[in-house]
Amino acid sequence: MSLTGIPFLCTLAVLAALALALPLALWTRVGGPRAVRAATRVLMLFFAQVTAVALVFTLVNNSNQLYDSWSDLLGTGDHVREAADLGSDGTGGVAVERLPKVAQTFTPAGGPGMRAAGGVRVTRLDGRVSGVRAEVYVWLPPQYDEPAWRDHAFPVVQLLPGYPGSAKAWFGTLDVHEQLFPLMRSGRIAPFILVAARTSLLPGADTGCANLPGRVNAESWLSVDVPRMVRDNFRAQAAPDGWAVAGYSAGGHCATKLALAHPDRYRAAVSLSGYNDPAAERTALTGRDPVLREAHNPLRLLREAVAPPKVSLYLSGQRGDGHEDATALARAATPPTSVQVVRLPRSAGGHTMALWRPQVIPSFRWLTEELGAQPVPSGATPPGPRNAAATPGAPASGTAGPTAG
Repeated sequence: MSLTGIPFLCTLAVLAALALALPLALWTRVGGPRAVRAATRVLMLFFAQVTAVALVFTLVNNSNQLYDSWSDLLGTGDHVREAADLGSDGTGGVAVERLPKVAQTFTPAGGPGMRAAGGVRVTRLDGRVSGVRAEVYVWLPPQYDEPAWRDHAFPVVQLLPGYPGSAKAWFGTLDVHEQLFPLMRSGRIAPFILVAARTSLLPGADTGCANLPGRVNAESWLSVDVPRMVRDNFRAQAAPDGWAVAGYSAGGHCATKLALAHPDRYRAAVSLSGYNDPAAERTALTGRDPVLREAHNPLRLLREAVAPPKVSLYLSGQRGDGHEDATALARAATPPTSVQVVRLPRSAGGHTMALWRPQVIPSFRWLTEELGAQPVPSGATPPGPRNAAATPGAPASGTAGPTAG
């Protein structure tokens, strides 16, 4: 049974109820020697404790989308085929734009909330540059399939979860598509393509969204392979002007770092309760080594950039949970880098989904302005000149199925 499936949850609920009923029904009826009676009663209590803890864990996991599968929970999953040294730009000398287009096969994604607001689709992507093989979830705005918009290219926002965290968390827990769907349809927020790729790539460790030769090329997976797949299969705007990245917690750290490291790939980033020092996440591979710790600190990237990157940052957090790091970035920024810091009150909640869910709409309003994406009601004529060049081409020979774009 799936870790996040309804059958497993119902099974645990039945077992927990049975574990509670057994002591009530059999406590005084247990026979045999005193040692046997004592051992039997201890086992009944142990069974009740285990089932109760398992049920609570499953409810919390389903609510926060921490672990997506048994392999994620047990630390047995490995999504890295190879991890070659790809150099400073993360391409390994590959001319990414010259690679043949590959049409992906997409299927409806399963899980809580994944069928709402038009539905989320999922594909299994073989990263041609990074050597990563993992799932990618895509949601299309309401205007995407309308005849008037058939030649229009849409801006893209990549969504990154925290650690541990499932790529589905933005859809299944933060309800990003359900929150934005009516606002996009009414023309209050620009229609964005939303993309969430797996970030938990190694067993029991946070990659820090970094390229670590010999271990993982997470940075190239997120900033090279996934964007290329999106452009191959959907009418997506060109980078960097039409691209942004957003994340919460560890995902916020990654979003800021990716945007500052690659202003040629992203124009904006949103970080909800993110941090600068990779060691803030104790399992982060980039936080264990002093050299990596410095190299993957967004504040250091900003301070030591040859020229200020043309990137806009939206950084929110509470005191002691992201606000100080956001303020440090704002102080270090000089034009054309811009930083908007949003201080959240203590009354807003702690480091949880309940804190980040209400920030979805304000951050996407900001993205609409920063990317210059014009909000237009569904059914209206798209703004500006149409971009026929963004239409996906024919699938390359030997690829998997027709495009879903």
